[in-house]
Amino acid sequence: MLSSDQLGPQWDCPLGSKGLEDKEGPWGGGSGLPPPDYFPGSWRLDVGLDCKASPEGAEARARTAYYYSLLQSCLQQAGLPETQDRSQVPRTGRPGAEVTLCILGSPSTFLSVLLEGGVQSPGNMLLCLSPAWLTKVPAPGRPGEAALLVSKAVSFHPGGLTFLDDFVPQRQATYFLVGLGPGPGQGREAAELARDLTCPTGASAELARLLEDRLLTRHLLAQRGGVAVPATLAFTYKPPTLLQGGDGSPGLRLVELSGKEGQETLVKEEVGAFLHSEALGDALQVAIKLSSWRWRGRQALRLHPRAEVGTVADTVVALLEKLEEEESVLVEAVCPPARLPAPGNPPPGLELALRICAVVCRTQGDRPLLSKVVCAVGRGNRPLRHQNSLPRPLEAALAQGGLGECVALLWFLQLHLVESDPNHFASQLVQTFIHFDVTEHRRDEENARLLAELVRARGLQLDGCFSYWDDCLVLTALLCQELGLPCSPPAAMRLAKQKSRTQLHLLRRQGPPWPSPSLHAVPCCPLESEADVERAVRQVPLPGVMKLEFGAGAVGVRLVEDARQCHQHFSRIAHDLQGEADHPGIGLGWGNSMLLMEFVEGTEHDVDVVLFRGELLAAFVSDNGPTRLPGFTETAACMPTGLAPEQEAQLVQAAFRCCLGCGLLDGVFNVELKLTGAGPRLIEINPRMGGFYLRDWILELYGVDLLLAAARVACGLRPAVPPHPRAAGYLVGVTGLVSQHLQVLRSTASQEALQALHDRGLLRFNQFTSLEEAQVPGEYEEPYCSVACAGPSPAEARLRLLGLCQGLGIDGPHYPVAHFLSHFK
Repeated sequence: MLSSDQLGPQWDCPLGSKGLEDKEGPWGGGSGLPPPDYFPGSWRLDVGLDCKASPEGAEARARTAYYYSLLQSCLQQAGLPETQDRSQVPRTGRPGAEVTLCILGSPSTFLSVLLEGGVQSPGNMLLCLSPAWLTKVPAPGRPGEAALLVSKAVSFHPGGLTFLDDFVPQRQATYFLVGLGPGPGQGREAAELARDLTCPTGASAELARLLEDRLLTRHLLAQRGGVAVPATLAFTYKPPTLLQGGDGSPGLRLVELSGKEGQETLVKEEVGAFLHSEALGDALQVAIKLSSWRWRGRQALRLHPRAEVGTVADTVVALLEKLEEEESVLVEAVCPPARLPAPGNPPPGLELALRICAVVCRTQGDRPLLSKVVCAVGRGNRPLRHQNSLPRPLEAALAQGGLGECVALLWFLQLHLVESDPNHFASQLVQTFIHFDVTEHRRDEENARLLAELVRARGLQLDGCFSYWDDCLVLTALLCQELGLPCSPPAAMRLAKQKSRTQLHLLRRQGPPWPSPSLHAVPCCPLESEADVERAVRQVPLPGVMKLEFGAGAVGVRLVEDARQCHQHFSRIAHDLQGEADHPGIGLGWGNSMLLMEFVEGTEHDVDVVLFRGELLAAFVSDNGPTRLPGFTETAACMPTGLAPEQEAQLVQAAFRCCLGCGLLDGVFNVELKLTGAGPRLIEINPRMGGFYLRDWILELYGVDLLLAAARVACGLRPAVPPHPRAAGYLVGVTGLVSQHLQVLRSTASQEALQALHDRGLLRFNQFTSLEEAQVPGEYEEPYCSVACAGPSPAEARLRLLGLCQGLGIDGPHYPVAHFLSHFK
């Protein structure tokens, strides 16, 4: 396992609300018990988790059930089958004759080892989810030592197959690896099981104390190994023996406290001296955190500017009250985000430090052995026998992309539409039409109740409800909740709808399961006033990206280099885009709040995923060309992706985990990501199917209709999509902009001319809006259309498109199509 620790600060979020994103800690709610629905997905819970030989109390049973659900979530995300319960028929064997490799710990931590063990020694790699599943008995003829017996476990087999097994008689462990749990009681129980065993063990409480205490490891590395560590000021209370009386190391200042109270003067003096010292170098911020082996990286992190001496001192004093013996409060320098070098470029001057953890064991002769680490990536699908289709009237209406703000209600495979415009053309294409004003989305909860009353008053028995229009997604979820229809929770839709809340929520999701979605989130700060802008430029590394919280179509998105540009762009948006009337259809019905997020380098990609009850059924990855900075309007795209398979898998898994991390379990979602030198980074989640041309392209290349898939999920039906779809060729396209192509769009590349070429199969033409509606200031412009060419390879499709754009006049000095297509070589 390779970990580069990423900051996950508790940023203030003025629009935050109680609900999905407010659970704290691994159990949530502070009760000590895990919530039953903590992990998304679907699996059987009526399995035999009780151990007859050692009954558990209520809290222990809840913890065991938590770990079982965690295991199922990890298996499901890896595309592996659910654990089969065969505990009613105990396994028999020859006690002492079998190899029994037993792990007591979190499934997410040890999954790769367990899967590999199931391949190398089928049925002999066992995972115990509770200490009650294990028993210590005196070892015959070996005074003071004990044998470890296994009563119940999850056994691993080739292909990722797992079984919940009881063993009669009990199996004797020949190797035992324990991962100490998050609760202190469970940790002590696990440590006691591992003590004085006849079999080799892979961990102990003593080893955990040595490796998991961040301050102790830094002290030992700096003092005995001469390793450079971040500048750190540590206040310790009754420190462990290895820290007592030790001299400070360069950049590491240890202050032993006689007590936890009455330390204000000492803390203020030490903090002031540290923040003004040369040890901090050029650091502009410091982080304050608790440190001990008990916390294991789960503590809250607080960031403060280096200049705020009083605030830092007050924060330290407040944390001192929480200290127990052998714990510390750390004040340390915040290093800027690492910029990894591109291939062929010299490495950066900044020294990087990584924590590398490996699970090893020893063979006969005391020789170390490291099993290969397995990364299981896959998707599962069980096709339905029958595949229903949408009625053609709605299919035709939706295909035209002209429904505007609407909610489509499904009723026994008939359709009735909710729309704000009483004269909308689609009102004649459905069986039932409901005229209702849904444009004021800050009243969605009230509107959902009113719509539900209208549906009930008409006696309609609905099978599903869905929308592909950004502004109506939260309303749709609320209406589904009112009517008891399948849908992702409204809290999840709200979370995905507001871009800053998406990122900040995911930054706090440190797992399990691993890898956590926090690895893909990007630091950001919400903006509602000029004061917020001033605060944001101190917290978010620049250059950054400013965008509308609820925006669509990249309208108003801009690269900002410094604080002056941030203030200028905020003021411009606040003046120009105040409400829906200023620019219809881009989300201003939700307000014009903004956010500032860090700008990340890398190639941009769309991942359209189909999820059903938390399971990934299919994913489609496309590549985007370079945008015309400082704006971010799309220029070009290619499908399928030209990335290597392992890079494509990274993007798919990142998109999937980000959706699950926000609670999006059912539906078709569009996730925009950048692939950087350090892996995928999230731009934003659109909690609906991809817009513009994406639905048509996926239907053309893969034969999968995202609209039909969304409708089936909305009815609680599993979409019949292939688990590993293969594309029937490539499509490469460019967007047309009125600001750049008005003259040719009225002549050589008119709507009629492009449609005629489309009908002849020479190109694919997707029109997004009318020519008149698209004539807005260039800074707030959306694409007018997409023109694409197909080919058996991306190179051939690219060459056809370039020639066609040159002939139509779309290519030109101010719109260099060849440059936009250069990413797809």
